[in-house]
Amino acid sequence: MSTLFENCRILTPAGVITGFLGVEGKYIDYVGETRPAKAYDRVRNFTGRLMMPAFVNAHTHTPMTLLRGVGSDLSLQEWLFGKVFPIEDRLTAEDINVGSRLAALEMLSCGTGSFTDMYFFPEETARVALESGMKANLCRPVQSFDPAERGEDSARIAQALDLYNAFNGAGEGRILVDFCVHAEYTCTEPVTKYLADIVRERQGNLHVHLSETKKEHEDCVKKYGKTPARWFADLGAFDCGAFCAHCVWVTEEDMDLFLEKGVSVVHNPTSNMKLGSGFAPIQRMLDKGINVALGTDGAASNNNLNMAEELHLAGVIHNGYTGNPTVMKPMDLIKMATLSGAVLQRRYDTGTLEAGKRADICCVSLESPHMQPDLDTAALVAYSMQASDVKLTMVDGKVLYENGQFLTLDKDRILYDVSKTVKRLYS
Repeated sequence: MSTLFENCRILTPAGVITGFLGVEGKYIDYVGETRPAKAYDRVRNFTGRLMMPAFVNAHTHTPMTLLRGVGSDLSLQEWLFGKVFPIEDRLTAEDINVGSRLAALEMLSCGTGSFTDMYFFPEETARVALESGMKANLCRPVQSFDPAERGEDSARIAQALDLYNAFNGAGEGRILVDFCVHAEYTCTEPVTKYLADIVRERQGNLHVHLSETKKEHEDCVKKYGKTPARWFADLGAFDCGAFCAHCVWVTEEDMDLFLEKGVSVVHNPTSNMKLGSGFAPIQRMLDKGINVALGTDGAASNNNLNMAEELHLAGVIHNGYTGNPTVMKPMDLIKMATLSGAVLQRRYDTGTLEAGKRADICCVSLESPHMQPDLDTAALVAYSMQASDVKLTMVDGKVLYENGQFLTLDKDRILYDVSKTVKRLYS
């Protein structure tokens, strides 16, 4: 099936044009201001619509939709250890499936086509991603609190390898399996090094939390005489490439290390502000040439999975914090929310609207009052767009969400299952 979208605004790498976008199977086969000569199976008039790359949520914990609102107004340590971990201890594989399905509804309706997830029972999230039609990079986080534990004896590493063997490349490549150390403060050196060796052998991708809070960063320096970034690097964890979430308290030397090792950073502005973690030096990273993507973090610390909101905040908070309104530019912000996330996921055939790229597309209405007048379309996306403006989300040429309708998921059934799960968890 081929489709031509006509009379639409199109956000291309070179800027915004008005014209035509053609999709053949899983790929974009035409982008231009003049009508293509090819005959398409169907033609859709998208006047008043903007076609842009689907969002990539580069760091989240999707099943935590079930913990939305838990432990608000607490520090990270109090929130994690006092509120989140006790509930997580009660979560079952079925709960993870329910929470992931709820997250898929939310993300698709917000224009997200791909996400990077870190949570337990990740095989359930993989099944949800396959069912929904979304793309996902998944991992089983490894933790170790026993100094005597050896990597070869780690049940979590065994589970991570089982996930890799079972799901990496599933769904014709829509599912990619990464590896993960939850954080420096939740894992020992021997287990981290053992996993780093596995990642290097498989040329894998490593996902970690890093320097999210001042306490985490300073405690690592006191314990090891080095920053979390240097701790991971010295254990070989960055030798094959990696990506680090948060990076709020990183040093200049840490950022140079990221650039040297090809490490990507995921910025989580809402979560960092909500938990009082601080302001990551994002512009310094961009100036150095570090690949910086955007993520929502989990719904328990955000409290939503709305990438349009994340895009907006990533711009305004850094302008305000630095006192410089030119620090973050609309096209740079959009790139962080799309192409940079795709690069982090090692999906090099998507993230932009160009012929030959995967048809991973978000369609946004420009007809709402807050989207008028359209004098600078990129600025509208960065500063005016709301999730409700998303009218269509397409992945690999397949429409998964359109005009409030979910085409691969049963919304009513999911909400019913969520209500049952929440009642059991919190009664």
